[in-house]
Amino acid sequence: MAAASDIRAAIDAATKAAMRARERQRLKALRLVNAALKQAEIDGRDGRQELADADVLAVLTRMCKQRRDALGQFAAAGRDDLAAIEQYELDVIEEFMPARLGEAEIAQAVADAVAATGASSMKDMGRVMGALRRPLAGRADMGAVSGLVKKALAGG
Repeated sequence: MAAASDIRAAIDAATKAAMRARERQRLKALRLVNAALKQAEIDGRDGRQELADADVLAVLTRMCKQRRDALGQFAAAGRDDLAAIEQYELDVIEEFMPARLGEAEIAQAVADAVAATGASSMKDMGRVMGALRRPLAGRADMGAVSGLVKKALAGG
C-alpha cells in the first residue's frame, strides 16, 4: 500500500464502492473505520484539519488489535457467529494497512536499531524502541518487537 495519506482516500473510495455494490457487511466495517478516524480527528483537534500519516496508521493498528483481542475472546467462549464478524472486520481493516514484515526483516531492523543507538544494556531499551516505533508502525506487532529488543540487549 502507498503512503498513509493515500490510505484515507482508499478507505473513502472503498466505502463508495461498497455503497454502489450494496455490500452491507463491508460497508458497515468501513463505516466503523471512518468513524474511528473521525473520532481521532475530533479528539486530537489542535488546529489541524486532517490526521497525520502516523495518526491514521495508529488508529488502524489500534482497531486491528481490538479485533484480534475480541476474536480470541469470542472463540474461547464458543461464539463462532461473533468471531466471524470480528474476523471479517479485521480483514477489511487490514486491507488498508502497510504490508507486514517477516520475522527476518524485523530481526534485522532490531539489530540495526541497537547498532544505531549504541545500546548495550536494558537501560537503553527505551531508545531502541523509540528508534523502531516509526519505521515499524503498522508493519509489525510492537509487543513482539519489544521481546526481540529485550533478547538482543540481554546478549541473546
